[in-house]
Amino acid sequence: MDMPAPDQLEDEIRRLLKEKNVVLLAHYYQEPEIQDLADFVGDSLQLSVEAKNTDADVICFCGVHFMAETAKILNPGKTVIIPDLEAGCSLADGCPADKFSEFLKDYPDHTVVSYINCSAEVKALSDIICTSSNAAKIIKALGPDEKIVFAPDRHLGRYVSKQAKRDDIVLWQGSCQVHDAFSEKKLLALKVRHPEAKIIAHPECQEAILRHADYIASTSGLLNFVVEDSAKAFIVATEAGILHKMSQAAPDKELIPAPPEDESCACNICPYMRLNTLEKLYLCLRDLSPEIDVPEEIRVRALKPIERMLDMSF
Repeated sequence: MDMPAPDQLEDEIRRLLKEKNVVLLAHYYQEPEIQDLADFVGDSLQLSVEAKNTDADVICFCGVHFMAETAKILNPGKTVIIPDLEAGCSLADGCPADKFSEFLKDYPDHTVVSYINCSAEVKALSDIICTSSNAAKIIKALGPDEKIVFAPDRHLGRYVSKQAKRDDIVLWQGSCQVHDAFSEKKLLALKVRHPEAKIIAHPECQEAILRHADYIASTSGLLNFVVEDSAKAFIVATEAGILHKMSQAAPDKELIPAPPEDESCACNICPYMRLNTLEKLYLCLRDLSPEIDVPEEIRVRALKPIERMLDMSF
């Protein structure tokens, strides 16, 4: 394997990005060194917008598989690559398209709103896609009389239902293994040790975590809150990768990761996100592989709910 020396790796990646006209998109949950190399770092909504608007020939997506699929759905004429094809998502994996299709047969008159953390095939079965930053806005915009199925994250769905004052939304019972892992008992113990710290949480967390949060928002929303709020310390209940950008944006703030139930593991770190490494990124750019492909029939059907989301978001 032809690999540059470690001290030359980042320079070689920058060279390939320029030479091959590649835009590098990275999620907040990527390793810090990948975030620092990226042209754009953001959450799912921000990266969807950047993917749609790019004029680069190639999109390299340092995130997980469903994110790269979304970029391909929006840009069928561009090459979309990802450093590791195995970078999946527990939430997306927990909602297979065949089972979801069977589930929807019981709700034929419902509008299907699916969180972007799902496969292209599930997007193709949906009427509208949403992200954690726009889900409540989209549900409210549909109106109180619209019958809704929300998938695949039950915690986000429950949170959005409360925000929209709806108790009739049908929820697919999925969850994210990282956001499911936070411990209420350990969170409260941490708060006792840091009484001045504000608890901020992603809405994919369990309701037991969210009830203690001073602020609940998408990843980008949490980042903005840390920057703008007057508090000097924050307990952060979401994937720990966001702490890198938070510390850069608010270097004077103390950032404390919320503890998982099992502190013997790095359960507040997404193992799928961390499959992407600098070495894999270099090889991906050198070979323009692995490449993401979405069958055209699926892509066309999945594009409509994504575009509807983008139209309703701004």
